[in-house]
Amino acid sequence: MKYCSECGAELELAKPEDDNRLRHMCTVCKTIYYQNPKIVAGCIPEHEGRILLCKRAIAPRHGYWTLPAGYMELHETSVEAAVRETLEEANARVEILGLYAVFNLPHVNQVYMMYRSRLLDLDFSVGEESTDVALYLEKEVPWNELAFTTIHQTLKFYYQDRRSGIYRLHTGDIIKQGEGYSFKGGPEEAAVD
Repeated sequence: MKYCSECGAELELAKPEDDNRLRHMCTVCKTIYYQNPKIVAGCIPEHEGRILLCKRAIAPRHGYWTLPAGYMELHETSVEAAVRETLEEANARVEILGLYAVFNLPHVNQVYMMYRSRLLDLDFSVGEESTDVALYLEKEVPWNELAFTTIHQTLKFYYQDRRSGIYRLHTGDIIKQGEGYSFKGGPEEAAVD
């Protein structure tokens, strides 16, 4: 950010009174511009023990597999965003079963909210942001071709819970460390690839 949208003057990084962080502030009208993390909402679409994955047709990670997810829009709930993204990316209709994972990604200023969901039918197909969509059993998941650490961690927890028959809410932080990532949170603190 360089210029104030209120008066057009230059912005500077400064700490406003009664604040503890640097903010973009207008040098003339003193408007403060707060920047906050983006919410990514998505689904784990289930059908008879299989999960619907999408092969990305867009950057980043073009050609890699992911669960349907994307940025939440203004004036929608996280559930509405998850359902919309599943429809956009896989032309799949789902029923939300519950919030499953909330992951903080401070290195990219994002919060992921992933919902367990049930496919309402098998009438899914490639969406605008996908080149392929398919249902996978756990042993078929292309683990080395997953697009994001968040997807890998979500599926890891999902299959652990599926085996135990108890689905819990998973929370934690995915921390970038050099070339890799680690997961911190919950009782199952574990490294991820």
